[in-house]
Amino acid sequence: MKNMIRMSLATAMMASLGTVSVQAADDGIAIFDNIKVKGELRPRYEMVDEDNPKPNANALTNRLVLGVGAGLFGTDWLSTYVEMTDVHAANENYDGLDGKGNANSVVADPEQTRVTQSYLDLTYKKTKLRYGRQMMNIDNLRFVGAVAWRQMPQTYNGTTLMDNTVENLNLFASYVTQVNTIFADGGPKVDGYSTENVFLNAKYKVADALTVTGYGYMLEDKGDTFGLALTGKPKIGDGMTLNYRAEYATLGDASFESTGVSTDIDADYYNLELGVNVSGILAGLNYEYQSGKSNSDTSGTTKTFSTPLGTNHKFNGWADKFLATPTQGLIDANVMLGYKSKSFGVAKVIYHSFTSDEDSVDYGTEFDLLYKRAIPGVKGLTGMLKYASYSGDDSVAQGNSAALATDTEKFWAMLSYKFSN
Repeated sequence: MKNMIRMSLATAMMASLGTVSVQAADDGIAIFDNIKVKGELRPRYEMVDEDNPKPNANALTNRLVLGVGAGLFGTDWLSTYVEMTDVHAANENYDGLDGKGNANSVVADPEQTRVTQSYLDLTYKKTKLRYGRQMMNIDNLRFVGAVAWRQMPQTYNGTTLMDNTVENLNLFASYVTQVNTIFADGGPKVDGYSTENVFLNAKYKVADALTVTGYGYMLEDKGDTFGLALTGKPKIGDGMTLNYRAEYATLGDASFESTGVSTDIDADYYNLELGVNVSGILAGLNYEYQSGKSNSDTSGTTKTFSTPLGTNHKFNGWADKFLATPTQGLIDANVMLGYKSKSFGVAKVIYHSFTSDEDSVDYGTEFDLLYKRAIPGVKGLTGMLKYASYSGDDSVAQGNSAALATDTEKFWAMLSYKFSN
């Protein structure tokens, strides 16, 4: 019975998308085999309280994900995967930027249903070629990610080559022709767009203490980012592990330009991280720098570093005040303390201090709190409580970064149930 259900589901989803023919081959070879079904239910409550006239947002939303993967025509080298995601809300006490004209603060989870992934894989030994709509989470997600914290993820249409033939060496190359952002299916903020991008990433693990990663992300009209990162997780002794990241990148003129008008870009980025895990006790320091441009700079050169395709919620505070880098740049100095164990789960507290690169602007500070654990007795079920409190400095109220003066609190309560056959 389970096989019949999986076959019916695979046939219905893939046929509706035109992925493959659903008619049986003349020689009796099955079109689908090794069918795998997986999915997720993710109900979430999100509250946003801003120090402005807007009413608080109180969003109760749910994400339903259903994916089906299968081998094709009895081969071990050709396969397909199709995934659909549905986002619905139980109330309207928030502005999802979906055209409903809601006056509340923003929770960026508009109601929509979308084919989030639909691709074919061609595999030879440790080399894989993927074509179609796909999710990408490259490296630490700073430059290219799926923005999976939001209920509808960001996906990419393109062709990707992944290779692990050489031991400890991971190669990734992708040519992307469309970006489907979290808003891509409607409303006034339609951000699904055709584009021309190239993503390159090479990672070589020398030892536990050192992995070297080189990358290049060439985004149409938005500039070319090239960088190098050194990372590692060396064990210092019984029950003690260090982790670090030392990274530098530059943002320069775009190789791909749609307007025909060249834009001068000259921006820099570096990131220094150091953490320790002592028998589950966590501590970490981080200093991230994104260059900016002074208000007195009248040159036509863009000097503000940006990461338009990154999973930016992961960085610079969970209040999402810095999803886009301020014109004058951003320096985020933060410290983390926490605890993690199998029975307890994970708890963290993070303190951020935000300043500018140019013009000596003190943006503000932020406290972030997190508790997450697997819920006993139900396989695949986890719960999360999360809180962010941003305090903007009054001196920011005048100038290019005035919106950063608004104090903001956010709170989340979320369940995630993942299942697979």
